[in-house]
Amino acid sequence: MVHSRRMLVLRAVIEDYIRSQEPVGSSALAHHHDLGVSSATIRNDMAALEDEGYLVQPHTSAGRIPTEHGYRYFVDRLSTLVPLTQAQRRGITRFLGGSVSLQDTLQRGARILADITGQVAVISSPSLSKSTLRHVELVPLSASRLLAVVITDTGGVAQHTLTMPEPCTQSDLDDFCSLINADCTGLRLFTAAQRIRTLALDTLSSPRRRLAGALADALTSMADDEQTSDLYMAGTSQLAHQRTIGDLVPLFDALEEQVVLMRLMSTLGEDQGGVGVAIGSETHNPGLIHASVVSSGYGRSPETADETGTDTETGSERQAKGEHADPVAFVGSIGPTHMDYGATMTAVRTVARYLTGLLAQDKDDDGH
Repeated sequence: MVHSRRMLVLRAVIEDYIRSQEPVGSSALAHHHDLGVSSATIRNDMAALEDEGYLVQPHTSAGRIPTEHGYRYFVDRLSTLVPLTQAQRRGITRFLGGSVSLQDTLQRGARILADITGQVAVISSPSLSKSTLRHVELVPLSASRLLAVVITDTGGVAQHTLTMPEPCTQSDLDDFCSLINADCTGLRLFTAAQRIRTLALDTLSSPRRRLAGALADALTSMADDEQTSDLYMAGTSQLAHQRTIGDLVPLFDALEEQVVLMRLMSTLGEDQGGVGVAIGSETHNPGLIHASVVSSGYGRSPETADETGTDTETGSERQAKGEHADPVAFVGSIGPTHMDYGATMTAVRTVARYLTGLLAQDKDDDGH
């Protein structure tokens, strides 16, 4: 009972500190929260929470503030997330609905997420390595060079130049592309490359075999190529209102390390449909030691979500159906450790689900 009440005190301290960013005292807790005990008992609980590493007292006469350990306990036990207002939901739909391309949508998504949270928003474009083949086309550039144009299920377009020892007729190219598209559509690029190599060995004539080998090498190269430039960020100017100059320099350095940032957010967002949170030292990045990172993956077909956007199947149930559990990209928010976690997690998840639905809609519109 004492431990349970103590955790309610911890939750109250964190909620008040997130709201005020001022140390919280026992009298304020007794006044603003119905904890059912006196301020003296609350003070004893706060002292015990400090001994256990959940709270810290910055000054002898001051109240207490949460530690990283306290925030982790709080986040892990968030039973419900703060819902967005109807105005916020309408704003997201209206703002993102005016996009003219996937790239425009992702940039707009970062801007609206930054506006809602007041923090830095980061959205990655769909990863080629996790996308599947929708269509491939070979365009002659010269007698010995071809341009392979690959379109993925997420709307991505990648190009690769192929060098051929002998020219191919347009008829040969058309027939070859028809064969590849019929046999490899819906496969991830690396898997499609393996399938094409198998086709080359089993069924194709010598000239087409060389063409197949070149295309398979191109698809493998595309699958291995993670484009860090396709990272859309907004809200960095808002950091100046929340941080001292001394804190900003390492934080901006961390935001510049896009490969590291992508790896962190991708790992947090691997459980698509859920939201991952890294707090302070959990980011393993000195520049983010006073920051928290919230991330969610996007890209799964929304057939497993109900009309309210709530998942109706577990990851294991999706895997049993043969559906990919891996997201193709992520949506993230970076802010101070005293961020409003419930509201931030809701906003990140909402934007991620919008992008998931958008990619699924594009796929349906194309008949796939």
